[in-house]
Amino acid sequence: MTKEVQITFDCADPAGLAAFWAELLGYRVQPPPDGFNSWDAALEAFGVPRDQWNSRSAILPIEGPHARVFFQRVPEGKVVKNRLHLDVRVAPGLEGDDRMNVLETEADRLEALGAIRAYRVEPDKAAMESGFITMHDPEGNEFCLD
Repeated sequence: MTKEVQITFDCADPAGLAAFWAELLGYRVQPPPDGFNSWDAALEAFGVPRDQWNSRSAILPIEGPHARVFFQRVPEGKVVKNRLHLDVRVAPGLEGDDRMNVLETEADRLEALGAIRAYRVEPDKAAMESGFITMHDPEGNEFCLD
């Protein structure tokens, strides 16, 4: 039986990172429970202490059966390279300069949102490489524009 997957990020600012990844993936921040017009209203009604209001957040796909992405606040910062990263497929089916131009345009857009460019790998048929750009989200988590 196929299982559902949720991707979880440990982070310092769940709301901020959720907003970044929602923009990157074309997702939306998970809306508050029925009967509440905002998360602040829901959390206040539930008696959650105000200092815990940004302890977690989640984003959902706008359409399709894609994974939910969850963000949870942790006390420690990111220290080393991720052992797992996401490849965000922004140029499927494109090759060469067309592919790299699309990746560059998306990298520029994400830098304006707080991402940091790490490096670019050029297409190389002999190495079976189609080309990608490695980036870091605003808290330093690696991902690739593929």
